[in-house]
Amino acid sequence: MAQRKLGRNASQRKALLRNQVTNLLYHGRIRTTEAKAKEIRKITEKVIAMAVREKDNYEEVTVTVKVPKKDSDGRRVKEKASGKTVTIYEEVEKTIKKDNPSRLHARRQMLKVLYPVTEVEGNKKRQAKKVDLPDKLFSEIAPKYTDRNGGYTRITKLGPRKGDAAEEVIIELV
Repeated sequence: MAQRKLGRNASQRKALLRNQVTNLLYHGRIRTTEAKAKEIRKITEKVIAMAVREKDNYEEVTVTVKVPKKDSDGRRVKEKASGKTVTIYEEVEKTIKKDNPSRLHARRQMLKVLYPVTEVEGNKKRQAKKVDLPDKLFSEIAPKYTDRNGGYTRITKLGPRKGDAAEEVIIELV
């Protein structure tokens, strides 16, 4: 299947498309040129179809985990033992989702396409947290499209761009 070259070499084109697909899935809509949008659509549809297929393919398992004990301020509780400051841990039971092999494979296929996303609140880099996009796909995006066979994106034309008269569009998740 031939694809548009978008005036770039292969590595730049792949990076551009991965970036655009990641942003589309994270934000829900992006503004770009028509040619790019048509290429983004192909990749996004495949990723969402994979998520829809594998969204319920997991087991819930209860495990005991050692978690650092925290005080009322949210800081770790430490005590002195034989001259060293040691963090106190407590055992907690947690329920985790364990992916079945086909879902794990789908997750890894998604990670081949999607870039890692970090969410920074305000201007605090220390409180930046990583967003698990495959998990967002499985838990938030895929349930919306269970009864739909394809056509997860919509391209709306905006008209020519002012600088170079390239046809601009908004591509969004339906």
